[in-house]
Amino acid sequence: MSRRGWALFAAMSLIWGIPYLLIKVAVDEVSGPVIVLARTVVGALVLLPIALRDRPGLAQVRRHWRPILAFATIEILGPWILLSDAERHLSSSLTGLLVAAVPVIAIVSTRLTGGAERITAARGLGLAVGTGGVAVLAVPGIDGFGAWPVLEVLAVAVCYAVAPLIVTRRLGDVPSLPMTAACLAFAAVVYTGPAAVTWPSTVPSARVLGALITLGLVCTALAFVLFFALIREVGNARATVITFVNPAVAIAAGAVFLSEPLTWFIGVGFALILAGSVLATSSPRPAATEPSLTVPSVLSAAPVPATSVPTTPVTPPGRRAGARGWAMSRHRPAR
Repeated sequence: MSRRGWALFAAMSLIWGIPYLLIKVAVDEVSGPVIVLARTVVGALVLLPIALRDRPGLAQVRRHWRPILAFATIEILGPWILLSDAERHLSSSLTGLLVAAVPVIAIVSTRLTGGAERITAARGLGLAVGTGGVAVLAVPGIDGFGAWPVLEVLAVAVCYAVAPLIVTRRLGDVPSLPMTAACLAFAAVVYTGPAAVTWPSTVPSARVLGALITLGLVCTALAFVLFFALIREVGNARATVITFVNPAVAIAAGAVFLSEPLTWFIGVGFALILAGSVLATSSPRPAATEPSLTVPSVLSAAPVPATSVPTTPVTPPGRRAGARGWAMSRHRPAR
């Protein structure tokens, strides 16, 4: 991985490790729809003024509105409300660990949707080990909190594994900043009604307001920008490997700031998911040298050789993402 890739990886590992803590803080005083609305409104307010200056980028957004709406639904609309609801019952650390199954699910989803990922013996073992890690976490979670919140988080993991496929296969030539701004604005409109119905009767505490603002500014606006850059720098499966480190950040944050307990099944589950994800996303030996392709960089106008993306084959975009060269990237999500 390039230095740029490592820098993006490090930033995203931290940024997507803390949303679970912030959501856990916020759900004490506000509803899930209010949390999602706050995240999307703050993120959109930051990104839209910049995106509106990129007219060619906005034209691309209009041209690709169907896959963009699909991406927004799978990456934002569904997962964020599910996370907010699940964390009313689950600890932030357990939630972050369950989401760590994303790399394992990404390999399977890429293969099932026609991708060129080869399920080697090592990857097959990784899928089995990672699934075992999820089971180690899920069973005690179900015993303590019921099946529903655990299933909600696992559904989030599936969404986070599938959504990047839309980016790599259908949105490769769409500048990420206008696309992200459009997704956040769309989500904000969708959640305005539900948030209004569940609006808190009193002003939330400064602690909760700070959590909501941080979710919007850092974990949404900045994070989406950086994550799109990471996807285009290293590919879909490698980009989701940030979930290797996210759980460690989530566990540390939950233990330090919320005094969440560190149980044996959290340690064992984390080790199994980490080992499984490493194996499942390992690079198989290439059968032959493939010709170099040019993939648009989201952080610069210069193209990035496809040979710098060592794992997941990605459908190359038809053209570069705007010669104006707005250096873009993305976060997804508490993830």
